[in-house]
Amino acid sequence: MRTSTDHGRLRLVPLAAAVALLAGCASFSPDGGFGTVERTARDALGKEVRWARSDEDRKAVADRVAELLAQPLSADDAVQLALLNNRGLQAGFHELGIREADVVRAGRLPNPTLSMFHASKREDGGRDYKIEQAITFNIFSLLTMPQAVEVNRRVFEQSQRAVSLQVLRLAADVRRAWVQAVSAGETLRYMKQVMEAADAGAELARRMRTAGNYSALAQAREQGFHADAALNLARAQQAHTAARERLTRLLGLWGEQTAFRLPDRLPELPAAALDAPDIERQAMSSRIDLQIAKLDAEATARDLGLTKTTRFIDVLEFGPARVLEGRRGESYKKGYEISFELPLFDWGGSRVARAEAIYMQSVERAAEAAVNARSEVREAYAGYRMAFDIARHYRDEVVPLRKRISDENLLRYNGMLIGVFELLADARAQVAGVNGYIEALRDFWIAQADLDMALVGRPDLAPAPGAAMATASGAEH
Repeated sequence: MRTSTDHGRLRLVPLAAAVALLAGCASFSPDGGFGTVERTARDALGKEVRWARSDEDRKAVADRVAELLAQPLSADDAVQLALLNNRGLQAGFHELGIREADVVRAGRLPNPTLSMFHASKREDGGRDYKIEQAITFNIFSLLTMPQAVEVNRRVFEQSQRAVSLQVLRLAADVRRAWVQAVSAGETLRYMKQVMEAADAGAELARRMRTAGNYSALAQAREQGFHADAALNLARAQQAHTAARERLTRLLGLWGEQTAFRLPDRLPELPAAALDAPDIERQAMSSRIDLQIAKLDAEATARDLGLTKTTRFIDVLEFGPARVLEGRRGESYKKGYEISFELPLFDWGGSRVARAEAIYMQSVERAAEAAVNARSEVREAYAGYRMAFDIARHYRDEVVPLRKRISDENLLRYNGMLIGVFELLADARAQVAGVNGYIEALRDFWIAQADLDMALVGRPDLAPAPGAAMATASGAEH
């Protein structure tokens, strides 16, 4: 005949089986959650990312970096190099390890608690003892374990998307920095040409003034242009250095690696601009920051459910115990110990209210992210189309017109219809027009990078400097 104790033991069998099952599920994944990041880089960028967690991985990365640096870096090569070599990105990858460890810890059994009490006193020529020993398990943590695992798993998934977004943002930053560095190099070369023309004009004006064939006002104008050209050259040199150093930081290069080579010119303007009438809908389905906001709201909702579960009691421990009262040789009294929190002063309302406020906060932030995403992608697309139209105007109208004017002036100079200073002034205007096209082409490729980023995450839409003002300033001379 079974006793009530036997029935109690039988009821513990399913609980023990569930505990064993949950403990078996708490393990680390083979790739640490990095597969999601790899797929994002491959699908969105067509590039490889590597989490350097061993000496072999680091050697493979170093070999690939050396291979890429052996030739002038294209924009795609620069992105690939940064995805392999940027240390900040590698630090972000370790966030996956931290979050996965939280998931595993939440899915493992809580450690038991061992408590002991020992007291004695001398009585009737001997010593009486009271000894209590108990080992207890946090049963409440076991009951809420599935919810805790689910909450931490969602946080882990959110971290995967956040790291994926970090990869995409780094790629966009590298493309912008590459465009700025290459265009700064082109601008520097053209400023050197302007400086050569200014040197020639200033020297010629000095000689003609000495010979009495040039007025003091005309010579002062040439000297003023020479001074402006020297100042613009210094600014171009500083801008070129700053652009290269920014790109160097993003690429994670140091030492001899900083002498990397870049192409002499930016890529040509595409034949046609991207036509995307449904770009808002596309962004809503592909923006990773919106997915992160959604996961944050879902995780908070799960956390709210856990908070309501633990509203009155969030500590419940149970386990076997034994007590000795009397002489050392006497037997222990065996039983069990239960401990739990008495909700006398705090009935859990503050915890629930806090969780509800955090949940509503995450919902509002998700809604804000959706509104901002629509605006950002519209702004990025409008900037892209405008930058394309401006660059095309420079390419098809301004630069050819400057060249025709220069050719006509050269014919007139050969026919002795104009002087050398008029020819130098025209050469300066032509260089300014070409430099304006370089800046317009730079702005277009930056706008292209902004648009690509706006389709997957929040872009950096800082306005680029206008090319028209710089060109007009140069043409005034």
